[in-house]
Amino acid sequence: MAGAGGVSRASRRAQAEPTFGVSLDREAPVKLREFFYLLGLKPQPRTFGSVIETYDLPREGRIEVARWLHPGSYRIAPSQAAVDQLRRFLRAGDVAIDIGAHAGDSTIPVALAIGPSGLVLALEPNSYVFPVLQRNASLNPAKTSIMPLMFAAMRADGIYEFQYGERGYNNGGFHEGMSKWQHGSAFKLRVEGKNLQDFLTREHPDLIRRLRFIKVDAEGFDLAILQTLEELLRRQRPYLQVEMFSLRKSAPAYRRELYAFLVGHGYDVHRQESRENFLGDRITPENLMRWNVCDVFCVPKGVRPRE
Repeated sequence: MAGAGGVSRASRRAQAEPTFGVSLDREAPVKLREFFYLLGLKPQPRTFGSVIETYDLPREGRIEVARWLHPGSYRIAPSQAAVDQLRRFLRAGDVAIDIGAHAGDSTIPVALAIGPSGLVLALEPNSYVFPVLQRNASLNPAKTSIMPLMFAAMRADGIYEFQYGERGYNNGGFHEGMSKWQHGSAFKLRVEGKNLQDFLTREHPDLIRRLRFIKVDAEGFDLAILQTLEELLRRQRPYLQVEMFSLRKSAPAYRRELYAFLVGHGYDVHRQESRENFLGDRITPENLMRWNVCDVFCVPKGVRPRE
């Protein structure tokens, strides 16, 4: 998931092309392999290292990125187009929160957009991928500032059981109210969870006034996370990037409730089409169910992005 704070996203699936926060519609029913895993016939967990790759961006210059060597995790390829798009909404010195940061594929372009005077709080509870996120946080110190946090955004502080789809723990999360035969994730992982709003108020109150952007990718737990952040949303009115979770794995009522929450808190909701276009089709009650899974970019009403 990430899930519940936590951890993964549709756009991280095997063979997916790298995009900034755009979920790809590659969902499938439980496969035969997953079926046997769910019956208990599964291999031992496996860990993977990382390698450093270098990219030269037209305006950002040379950027180093740690790529996780899990075969289902695609390369993190920073895009100048993604950074430029983010700068329509963000400015140097802003604070952003990436909930479900994984290895840092969405964290890095946000960090580049707000620069070293800004800060990205990157939440990732998955101990298998967190070392890669930590490594990415340590790279490019003259251009980015990233604080990796190994916990999931949850309703209350505690220890939670997340489920993942294979032994490398690449994709999964906190599947609340969902049958294992529906999510198909047989590999369990105990993670730490915290109420994020309480954590910020207690540990980093100075950052709250600079909060400008929140990304949530939590495998269908996104609404629960946003509900824990209501006070921050009302006070700071940050831009939001949120996953509309798969209709094949969640009820249409969940999506309607998530949409109603966003609109009810004063947001215009757009489908995020690509790294070049965060403000795609306006999401309405009429087209809400058109896409099986997609990311939406939410702009506070009355706020005009820079051209």
